[in-house]
Amino acid sequence: MFAVVVAAVVAIILAFLSAFVWPGWALNKDVAPKADQSQSAEPTTPSIKAEALPSDATELLKAMPDSVLNFARTKAEDSTTWSSSSPLEEYTLTYSTGKKTENVTLVVAQWSTSTPAKTQYDALAKALGGKTIASGSVKVQGSSTGDYVVKGGAEDGAQATAVWRNDTVVFQATGAKSSVQRFYQKFPL
Repeated sequence: MFAVVVAAVVAIILAFLSAFVWPGWALNKDVAPKADQSQSAEPTTPSIKAEALPSDATELLKAMPDSVLNFARTKAEDSTTWSSSSPLEEYTLTYSTGKKTENVTLVVAQWSTSTPAKTQYDALAKALGGKTIASGSVKVQGSSTGDYVVKGGAEDGAQATAVWRNDTVVFQATGAKSSVQRFYQKFPL
């Protein structure tokens, strides 16, 4: 009987030691919540409806997505922002989450060949002020079809502009830094 009591006490002591001393499986070592647990994920679908395109929309305008993540297209109109570079067509679109401070304004234009599109891209990229956030090559099926650059606002660090070229089409997205960073990465063209 004495041996059974001693064996039980030894078993309890060993269990206690293994739980709290070595290897410490009973201790709650993660007292602070992990960063990904305390932050909610950004929405990936819009909470507002996209505005319909005009019935006479061109193929370029029809190629503009109704939504990008939680940004829905709320406006699409002809533009003359880059008319001095003679694009075939040009539009200004607004993508919104429903909160005006998160809006992204997208200017898009197409040229007949890649040379004037590259010239326009180069001029826009050179004119951007602010700190470079990202830059690189635009790739389609593994082949480089253009370049991109994203810069923070020169005067307002909360703003950003992304400019990219995909062969004959140039895009410029401007808005809140966090919105632009999410938007351009998921824009399908």
